[in-house]
Amino acid sequence: MLVDSHCHLDFKDFGDELDDVVGRAGDSGVGAMVTICTHLSRFAAVRAVAERYDNIWCSVGVHPHEAGAEGQSAADALVELAGHPKVVGIGETGLDYYYDNSPRDAQRQSFRAHIEAARQTGLPLIVHSRDADDEMADILREEYAAGPFTGVMHCFSSGRALAEAALEIGFYISFSGILTFKSADEVRAIARDVPAERLLVETDAPFLAPVPNRGKRNEPAFVVHTAAQLADIKGLGSAELARLTTDNFYRLFGRAARAA
Repeated sequence: MLVDSHCHLDFKDFGDELDDVVGRAGDSGVGAMVTICTHLSRFAAVRAVAERYDNIWCSVGVHPHEAGAEGQSAADALVELAGHPKVVGIGETGLDYYYDNSPRDAQRQSFRAHIEAARQTGLPLIVHSRDADDEMADILREEYAAGPFTGVMHCFSSGRALAEAALEIGFYISFSGILTFKSADEVRAIARDVPAERLLVETDAPFLAPVPNRGKRNEPAFVVHTAAQLADIKGLGSAELARLTTDNFYRLFGRAARAA
């Protein structure tokens, strides 16, 4: 069994096809999924997806793109919403200086509020980082020194120094379809060196479909292609890679009940 540790099943890209999408995931050996919140204003829809399926969990958080409009200045709202039993993580949150869709100060403030929510709830932090490696590493180290928390660098495509900083504080590293892209030699080199017990796989669906589906709408079933690439990089069989990443998922996302 594989776990898609990060997808967005509330997005309109899936519409009324959701049952078919979840069914195809199961047929492909994907036994559990986490649908990720990007706007607090849409949390009810995210939660509803998780409530609809026994093997789907969710998170609560505000994407850095939305920090200007919905960013959090304190942890309170996040902590309250995280009380729902289907919520297994805080985020996605972080810094995105590539698009700069939100003011950087708002991104930083909201990111720190999410970190505090992760501390208070004990749930893992789900971190998005793009073109902000140095500041991301600095904030993670500074905040961890102020009080520990767990988490994952999702859809990792940053540099080696950020991967090492995240691993240093006990974070996991999750790889998406980017791992299969021809241009992703550096990402594959980093994946090779991440300790096996810290690896996760994801789709980030509907984005970033892996080869051989690149250019199509992504969906959880396609995580098998990323897993196959990661198994090859690590010199593991497909079954061993599936067992390893699934065990890692349930260790990090401790509130998620293990799928049969």
